[in-house]
Amino acid sequence: MSIDIGITGLTQSGRTTIFNALTRGKADTSTAVPHIGVTKIPEPRLKVLADMLHPKKVVPAEVSYTDIGASVKASGGQILNQLATADALLNVVRAFSNESVPHVEGSIDVERDIATNNLELAVYDSGIINHRLERIETSLKGAKPAEHGGLLHEQELLTRIRTELEKETPVRELSLNNEELKTIANYQFLTAKPLLIVVNIGEEQIPQAESLEAQLNSRYSRPKSSVITLCGELEMELAQLDDEAAKSFQADFGLAESGLDRVIKLSYELLGLISFFTIASGEVKAWSIQKGTTALKAAGKIHSDMERGFIRAEVISYTDLAKCGSLAESQKRGLLRREGKSYVVQDGDVITFLFNV
Repeated sequence: MSIDIGITGLTQSGRTTIFNALTRGKADTSTAVPHIGVTKIPEPRLKVLADMLHPKKVVPAEVSYTDIGASVKASGGQILNQLATADALLNVVRAFSNESVPHVEGSIDVERDIATNNLELAVYDSGIINHRLERIETSLKGAKPAEHGGLLHEQELLTRIRTELEKETPVRELSLNNEELKTIANYQFLTAKPLLIVVNIGEEQIPQAESLEAQLNSRYSRPKSSVITLCGELEMELAQLDDEAAKSFQADFGLAESGLDRVIKLSYELLGLISFFTIASGEVKAWSIQKGTTALKAAGKIHSDMERGFIRAEVISYTDLAKCGSLAESQKRGLLRREGKSYVVQDGDVITFLFNV
């Protein structure tokens, strides 16, 4: 499963700088054009497995970032369609000062810009709702009796959501049942997506980053929304260095981990994702799936044939395998388990799927 994250933000907020930091890219930060980049998800457990099992190939999971090149309000339909298919959104908000790059509003105000970004997302979703409600009104005039009830239910639901958006309540925070979530799934509302707010600070603000982050999270943190502070310029420089030089550079600034690592961790939490690993054909590979995914569905993430012809899953936790030092030893100790279709995959599981088609 590849994770797709859309990057939004006001003009001159440092969207493309953050994009470069997250993708190790070199996109031109002076031009307002869309960029797409893919990066490998940092996973220390993969290296341990590789050192132990000596596979021919090691394949990390990936995340794709799309920098839409403009604010949501200023973006065209095609770009917004790309944003609509993203799994989560990353809103870049400017906190750094730079007289040579004036803020689009004339002053630095993080909370004002968070509110502006949220409003743009809500306006986009309201526009989708208004368009659909107009079509429902037309459809109701000629609807057959069997269709009437479904249209009225959808009309009531969309009207309720629009009312909540007008109250500045995003779709992700509404208490919707499974049937209602299924009804609105195809609309791909932007405010329904998990949201990570990245506050882009200057180097001189790094000592205060932790307190600023805590202060903003006390206001904006929700089950599917969180705030992180990053120095975009510094993180972009770090992304161009090799690992050893980057760690030394991080230490000079008192940074325990890279911005990429922190963003990935928070993105996983907001999306409710875990990682599992497969060992097959001389390849160790990491996969990202939703918490609560069964072995049957996890097999399907790899290949539909695996799900269709599923026989069983041979499972051992990463922790147990690392302690044993080899699959043979884990088998000897009885730690390699046989699990069926309904087994719920746990974070760090190392799985071999047996199937027949």
